[in-house]
Amino acid sequence: MKTFFWTLITLFLAANLLAQSPPSNQADSLRQDSIAQAHIQLLADSLAQINVKRDTIPQYDTLGIASFQYECIQENKESFLRFSVVNQKPFLGKISINGEEQLLLFKDGQSQKQIEPQLQGELYQLSSQSGRQKTHKLVHLRKRTDGSIRVKPIPLWWSILPPLVAILIALMFKQVVLALFLGIFSGAWIISGMPLEPYLIVKSFFSVLDTYIIKAMSDSGHLSVVLFSMMIGGVVALISRNGGMAGIVKQLAPLARGPKSTQLVAWFLGIAIFFDDYANSLIVGNTIRPLSDKYKISREKLAYIVDSTAAPIAAIAFITTWIGAELGYIEDALPSLEGIGQPPSAYSVFLSSLQYSYYSFFTLLFIPMIVIFGRDFGPMLKAERRARHQGQVFAVSGNEGDSSELEELDPKPGAPLRWINGLLPILVVVLGTLLGLIDTGMNSCYQSLMDKGLALESNSWELIWQELGYLEADLSQGLAAAKNEAMAISDLRKLGILIGSSDSYSALLWASLSAIIVAIFLSMIQGILKLGEGLELMVAGFKTMVPALLILVFAWSLALTTEELGTAEFLTSSLEGNLSPYFLPVVIFILSALIAFSTGSSWSTMAILYPIAIPMTWELCRANGLPMETTWALLYNNIAIVLSASVLGDHCSPISDTTILSSLASNCRHIDHVRTQLPYALTVGSVSLACGYASTAFAIPFTICFPVGLAVLLLVVIFFGKSVKKNPDAEDTPPDHPPLDTEQE
Repeated sequence: MKTFFWTLITLFLAANLLAQSPPSNQADSLRQDSIAQAHIQLLADSLAQINVKRDTIPQYDTLGIASFQYECIQENKESFLRFSVVNQKPFLGKISINGEEQLLLFKDGQSQKQIEPQLQGELYQLSSQSGRQKTHKLVHLRKRTDGSIRVKPIPLWWSILPPLVAILIALMFKQVVLALFLGIFSGAWIISGMPLEPYLIVKSFFSVLDTYIIKAMSDSGHLSVVLFSMMIGGVVALISRNGGMAGIVKQLAPLARGPKSTQLVAWFLGIAIFFDDYANSLIVGNTIRPLSDKYKISREKLAYIVDSTAAPIAAIAFITTWIGAELGYIEDALPSLEGIGQPPSAYSVFLSSLQYSYYSFFTLLFIPMIVIFGRDFGPMLKAERRARHQGQVFAVSGNEGDSSELEELDPKPGAPLRWINGLLPILVVVLGTLLGLIDTGMNSCYQSLMDKGLALESNSWELIWQELGYLEADLSQGLAAAKNEAMAISDLRKLGILIGSSDSYSALLWASLSAIIVAIFLSMIQGILKLGEGLELMVAGFKTMVPALLILVFAWSLALTTEELGTAEFLTSSLEGNLSPYFLPVVIFILSALIAFSTGSSWSTMAILYPIAIPMTWELCRANGLPMETTWALLYNNIAIVLSASVLGDHCSPISDTTILSSLASNCRHIDHVRTQLPYALTVGSVSLACGYASTAFAIPFTICFPVGLAVLLLVVIFFGKSVKKNPDAEDTPPDHPPLDTEQE
């Protein structure tokens, strides 16, 4: 390359010399011509050499790596990870190191990548893939003071230890905060290389706070949930003290005349607030709790109704804060399907998959079954009988709710019990959230339209709505074709695009802050509370949320350790293999539930499994020569199963954020909520799994599977459930007082 540049410079100078110095005679002219020819020939020779070298550069194939071995080596005071494979031919291979894909040149079956181990050590996730075959390894590398490297391979099954420790301790000792802390500590110890030195063990212990809890709290989404929850606590404190909540209870009294109707009202409100699971849990739980206490409904039952309506309805409704993530995962995976031609829109795929979302539909309908028949089973039966016959809406021993200041927020003496003082702030939260979703969605869609090259006259909502279809149109085919495609998109789909592009966290924060302002303003103008009293009540409401929010932050911190250890990848690789396409829904169902149970997050489960499940389903069906109709049916089924089973795992997990928020809103002891909800979730999950398998394995349509599944659940309630009215203790000992009027309907 140097020769090339020097030749160009020489030729340039020679040309200038010839141009500036005219020849004095014919001899000089011939001499200068020969010099110029020589430089030109030199340039041609240099270019020829460059082309020859370029042509002789070897071309390597880029191949997937099904498996590999590794070792840490040191050369000239530098450290390398050396990878070894079976293939001895030169090729380019991809190996992911801590989530970053590296393209390495393999010769004689080996390649290496320079690393810089630190004195404090670092965990390395190494993974590769060839087709459906994957390899995932964990190794901790730490530089010793003498310059050598400590290499500690970590077996993959250790990655399930942190959530397992947290869940087992929580269930055994009923101390959720301690269980989560120990789970995070065990994860931090594994991530630090499982050291046995006391100093390093102590460092792992302190890293629970200085690393994982700090990381969890530095996430803007997490902080938004914390602030929203605290402000909802402030709203509840204000409308409880100004008499608004009591006014709502008074107005709902004709509808909620007893335990059954009160539970049905809670169920209906849970379905009505379908657009966001967080808002659903906090609003419904706090609104219905006074009524449920009045009619001696256990806090465990209220938490179950709140939790089992929030996520299931948000997962399957057309317009929710979930829809953007769901459609994004589906849309990213569809182009990778071979032989599909022009892929359908992600929204149409989502709508087609809803017929297989058995768990969400069955859960929403299982609640009125047990309520109308008045029959429960398992720990919930014990909790309901305790509440009805002993008047204890929650377990007395160790209940977190005993110290809750919300219990003492009775209306201020002399305060009018006006329902508008309670309903208006709640409506501000609901409608304000919807308005915030539309506003942030419009702004996001406007920017997306500008990025696609569409110059809009203004950013008015009306104009953005008219042009919204262009976000799914293919502009490469020309503006006329794109216009026809955009015009064909329905208003429902446009609404889905709009809400999916919104910022739900900002909408929730705006709405909750507005509700606090409205609640204080209403209390002041009616002379119920002074400004100082309102602000003090708001802070008191913040404080009531702290215990549950502490659990929530710890759960997020535990999820960080499982992410670093690759818990989800281990579970995925453990259950993958050579499967029949018809049995794949069963495997994906179990896998989704396990990952959600272990990580406590439906969203992370979807993010992990959708990119795997969609192409794997397609490849398996094509490899087995299944008809296209059957292939699409299996694909729709597995898309729905990832979503539904992740909600099931969420319901069963004590480290799930929505489960924690349901306990918080219902003021129920968290571990009691998990323990009583678990049998119901597993029952519905088992029937859903059977229906999902039968739908495609035996080509049984939804119109048959769905009613049969409901009938099975009804039989479970009738034959395994027992009446809540019946008090088994009363059979042995006559009551000293008349029995409670448990049903006034």
